Amino acid sequence: MPRHDRSRHDHPRPRPRTARRPAVLAGTVAAAALALAGCSAAGGPGDGSRALPAVPVSTADPASQEPTGAPGDDSGPDAPPLADGLDGVDADLAARFRDARAAADAEGVELRVTSGRRTPEEQQRLVDDAVATHGVPEAYRWVLPPESSAHVQGLAVDVGPTEGAYWLAQHGVDFGLCQTYANEVWHFEKLPDGADTCPEQHPDSSWGW
Repeated sequence: MPRHDRSRHDHPRPRPRTARRPAVLAGTVAAAALALAGCSAAGGPGDGSRALPAVPVSTADPASQEPTGAPGDDSGPDAPPLADGLDGVDADLAARFRDARAAADAEGVELRVTSGRRTPEEQQRLVDDAVATHGVPEAYRWVLPPESSAHVQGLAVDVGPTEGAYWLAQHGVDFGLCQTYANEVWHFEKLPDGADTCPEQHPDSSWGW
């Protein structure tokens, strides 16, 4: 199974990032996840001191109560799987995810796609639902308009369950995958071409509005 050269990823430990709990979120999460929230990933895979990335108190995406896929699913990390979930996703991104999924499976960690490519209409529906439910600007922290969404371009995947999302946040760079948003541990995009470390995470998706 191909992996990126781990020796290239020895880099300084990034500053911890803290995700602010949105006032509208009322969900709960396991105590273990709460204890790990508030720090960004650093160090190489296998580093026992490595901290997990910042996540909101609820790890269900409030902007995606009705997802791409079967009615009633959501695209947070605990959503039911959308079969393979990679239809329409960029071929290179799909290959990187499959390699990561195989490695996670070998360690006994479930990793699956909960939301992949979305049509512009599906993305706009998520925007409309988020604005109706959470208002502006809070909704903008969790969902992008179709013209800015990497999901619409087939260049992003949401993953789950929560344990799998944390695993990928720790190991994704070995497979050329990066957590994009500090408040969305489930959202991953490709490591930029020519880079050997992930870019600094956006605090949330409000940058794209």
